[in-house]
Amino acid sequence: MLADGSQLDLIMAVAMYCALLWWVSRGMGWTARLATAAVTLALIFVVVVLERGWR
Repeated sequence: MLADGSQLDLIMAVAMYCALLWWVSRGMGWTARLATAAVTLALIFVVVVLERGWR
C-alpha cells in the first residue's frame, strides 16, 4: 500500500504528464501522439522499476 504522500505524488505526476502531453501534441497527428505517449510511459515505467529496485 502506498503512503499518503507518495499517492499524492503519483496523482500529481499523472496530471502533469497529461497536461504536458496535451500541450506538446497539439500539432501532432494521432500516430505521433500515440508514439509519444508510449515512449513516455515506458520511460516512466523504467524509472519506477529502477527506483523501487534500489530501495
